[in-house]
Amino acid sequence: MNEVVHHQGSFFGRRKGHKLRAHQADLVDNLLPHLALDIERPSPASLAELFDQPVDGVRLEIGFGGGEHLLAEAQAHPGTGFVGAEPYVNGMAKILARIEEQNIRNIRLFAGDAAALMAWVPAGSLARIDLIHPDPWPKRRHWKRRFVQDTMVEAMARALVPDGEFRFVSDIDSYNAWTLAHLLRAPAFDWTAERADDWRLPWPNYTMTRYGRKAEREGRRAAYLRFRRLAA
Repeated sequence: MNEVVHHQGSFFGRRKGHKLRAHQADLVDNLLPHLALDIERPSPASLAELFDQPVDGVRLEIGFGGGEHLLAEAQAHPGTGFVGAEPYVNGMAKILARIEEQNIRNIRLFAGDAAALMAWVPAGSLARIDLIHPDPWPKRRHWKRRFVQDTMVEAMARALVPDGEFRFVSDIDSYNAWTLAHLLRAPAFDWTAERADDWRLPWPNYTMTRYGRKAEREGRRAAYLRFRRLAA
């Protein structure tokens, strides 16, 4: 089982789990606090204030796992600010090593519950929210643990700018249907698909994650869902 990072002000505590290598542990202890959002403090007027250099917008990736997609997006769009939320310390350690190695300056991190982060960000502060291969919680009794819930759809609508997007990727049919049902009944969102390939194929310049490649090898096809935040 992966170790879990608990956000407690400026302290990041780790449960027992797979032991990190010495350099990974050093990055978590020393680099992460410099990049981490502290939601115990009031949120800034603009999330752009979180970054050292000017950014033309801020995007959020929830549960970035190994960080493949988040890193690729941050490098492809150096003028955009990125926030990555991930509760598992192993994922944090991996992305911190890449950030240090490649001197990536437009990523900030949140090591905790993304729902709490969504409540903290200012209204209309995010250009895009990505949720890529989230935990599907496949057992019916656990569906209430899925990230996509009516309350979270409302929180995303509050956080996104008009014409901003929520993008969702999953190879689990039941979670795709669940997400479509929740977003189609949300008056603040419009599903952008016009033809089948719009959800059957990745959007342009999509970076496949390690999990996505594994799903393809095992014969599971993902759906790529995009929803636009309508103007109020």
